[in-house]
Amino acid sequence: MKILQRLSALILLLPLVTLAETREISRTVLHDKIAGGWAGQMIGVSFGAPTEFRSNGKINESELPKWTPDRVSNSLQQDDLYVDMTFAKVIDEKGLHATSEDFGAMLKAAGYQLWHANLAARRNLRRGISAKLSGSPKHNVHANDIDFQIEADFIGLMSPGMPQASNRIAEEAGRVMNSGDGLYGGMFISCMYAAAFFEKDPRKVVEAGLQCIPAQSPYARLVSDVLTWQTQNPKDWRKVWQLIEDKWDKNEPCPEGALLPFNIDAKLNGGYVVLALLFGESDFGKTIEIATRAGQDSDCNPASAGGILGVILGYKAIPEIWKSGIPAIADKKFDFTDFTFDTIVASTEKRAEALVKDNGGRADSEMLFVKTQKPKAPKLEIWDNYGTPSERIAANDRRWKFSGPWNDQRYGKQSARFGADAEVKFKGTGAIVVGGLYTNGGKIEILLDGKLDSASDAFSDDLGNKSHEALWHKFGLKNGEHTVRVVVKGEPFGKSTGSLVSIEDLIVFRP
Repeated sequence: MKILQRLSALILLLPLVTLAETREISRTVLHDKIAGGWAGQMIGVSFGAPTEFRSNGKINESELPKWTPDRVSNSLQQDDLYVDMTFAKVIDEKGLHATSEDFGAMLKAAGYQLWHANLAARRNLRRGISAKLSGSPKHNVHANDIDFQIEADFIGLMSPGMPQASNRIAEEAGRVMNSGDGLYGGMFISCMYAAAFFEKDPRKVVEAGLQCIPAQSPYARLVSDVLTWQTQNPKDWRKVWQLIEDKWDKNEPCPEGALLPFNIDAKLNGGYVVLALLFGESDFGKTIEIATRAGQDSDCNPASAGGILGVILGYKAIPEIWKSGIPAIADKKFDFTDFTFDTIVASTEKRAEALVKDNGGRADSEMLFVKTQKPKAPKLEIWDNYGTPSERIAANDRRWKFSGPWNDQRYGKQSARFGADAEVKFKGTGAIVVGGLYTNGGKIEILLDGKLDSASDAFSDDLGNKSHEALWHKFGLKNGEHTVRVVVKGEPFGKSTGSLVSIEDLIVFRP
């Protein structure tokens, strides 16, 4: 009787054991698809680079710069690729289970120029914020920006048929600079890469990526909208673009884009990637052209679309006109990395084999046997429900009260002297003090409603000066009247060469 009971228990377990399908991929095909993914990014970013943020809130209907094969060399200087590759290097050095702290240590030490969520994260890390929190909205106003979305390619390219493994790595890497939809953007993109190794239909690849993120997240709802609208308008990508614009191009909290046409939000730009994949009909040139003409971050978006389609097609099937410039630069290093095209492809193959084995698969001299996985979304995380950008109070607005030595500058007011302070009242649930970050930036204190809220600084931590950056932000306040006061300390911060502070405006958030 006990034997029969045990047999029955084993039979009940059989469906669980057979859920994971083992699929074969030859080393030749794996190489071709990984090479296609990296090549697709290189071509896409180089094709779109001349129009980056030149068409915001409108379709770019102008004549695009003519493609010549030598233009692909532009990719060697693009952050879309070199940041992506330095994250891949963390896996090589720390292993498949590298932590947020490992990825954060790389970003903290990075000497290259950064922007938006990446720049804010590096500033946070260098000021003692942990890698698990450096991308959180509490510390990073760019938490929903595109940064991780354009750096997650390396994860998908090492995860053939393994979206759960992809999401696990993305959870560790993406937390460093993003959260919420900003994190989901990287998960979505990398899961599409993972699906593309075994799926030829771009729509099914998009649907597979969608299953990797929470269905109720704004990002997932946007992608679902695009899938529905493409079915309803199968021949008219411009109409679908307009539907995206009307519903989703709003509420951008980034200091450079709030209440302005500029939008570097992950989900909006991810929607343009989906638009290109669905309407590109697996045609490489058509796909990256749609992603470019959609506007906004029009080099990152064709890089993502081109990379994913490059895996679907494989390097050999990318038309010669697009890839013929790559052999001439295949042994040249990408900026700030030790990788060339040839070596990043080879190292990605090694990472893919290791990840296959780490997830129950195996390999021999000719084949990889992948224990494929069903996509699994993480727990829903929505941070941008504290309110929406409703007003920008410029520094020359009378509501600002400046005391002490301040000088006029291009975007507002600036001072480097102790005794200068500025105060403004606002009604809402949150605010961002927008100003410049400088190589000679100094220390400041921020008082909220009469109490010290934070000690901050205007030091850039970068290779140059930056305008339109967040000097301070606060969300989740009780809806009502608040007062923000900025106090200039007249002291340099860290390695700064001065004590300069500037104020451009205050972005006010309301329910």
